[in-house]
Amino acid sequence: MSNLDKYKGIIPAFYACYDEQGNVSPERVRALTQYFVDKGVKGVYVNGSSGECIYQGVAERKIIIENVMAVAKGKLTVINHVACNNTRDSVELAKHSEEVGVDAIASIPPIYFRLPEYSIAAYWNAISAAAPNTDFVIYNIPQLAGTALTMSLFAEMMKNPKVIAVKNSSMPTQDIQMFKAAGKAAKGEFVVFNGPDEQFVAGRAIGADGGIGGTYGVMPELFLKLNEMIVAGEREKATELQYDINEIIYKMCSSHANMYAVAKEMLRVNEGLDIGGVREPLENLQEADKAIAKEAAAMVMAAKAKYC
Repeated sequence: MSNLDKYKGIIPAFYACYDEQGNVSPERVRALTQYFVDKGVKGVYVNGSSGECIYQGVAERKIIIENVMAVAKGKLTVINHVACNNTRDSVELAKHSEEVGVDAIASIPPIYFRLPEYSIAAYWNAISAAAPNTDFVIYNIPQLAGTALTMSLFAEMMKNPKVIAVKNSSMPTQDIQMFKAAGKAAKGEFVVFNGPDEQFVAGRAIGADGGIGGTYGVMPELFLKLNEMIVAGEREKATELQYDINEIIYKMCSSHANMYAVAKEMLRVNEGLDIGGVREPLENLQEADKAIAKEAAAMVMAAKAKYC
């Protein structure tokens, strides 16, 4: 088993980076990667929900991870989400991920058809077998994938020696406890990532080793400070900061536009970092949304001044 310490900490979910024509921009992918290197986060989670993977082709996702690795290799832990809605494309992305040297690959279950657990296990194991020297992370997000990671399916996947973690984005924090305990019993050491950003403190308290989140990218300093407070046992301070972070998230989710469009505007406002908009059918910013993004960006700066 590889050293799992490299997965423990703050791992932002990487945003899709487009040019003015809506095509994947290698230059902007590299710029966003360097931004995360400079911020001092543990790693990045690439080509997941925040990366709009469901709206991208295999070739585009290869371009993204290639350019992330060009900057991040040796500086960040890189987890590449490779799931497509068929095994063949997922296997192709898994092989490519190992070729470019990622630390781990990750996958949701296939969506749309409600597959039996043995089919989901076969899908995940086929992906893992295509990258035999690379760690594998199960991504549990039942509210979007339509399929939950049950304890019976989890037990089956524990037979795969490359499965080292679960990215848990289900809402019950008890799921983190269950996966952590069962994973530790099966393997001795096992990583569970907290998924819902709004409950980072609760997830860490019940056993999560760190987090992977879609809003970390616009406020990495705040989540790094939050994790620091938790490690130091400063529970009340951590709770206060979590509440302030949640207010920022609520503001980000209050616009007509998709939240990731707001996040990208916040990066433009606070960091001077332009990574484009979002891909349709996700909603891009309308004029009124820009005011919301600007307000959320100001809230981030105020919180940084207060806590950092």
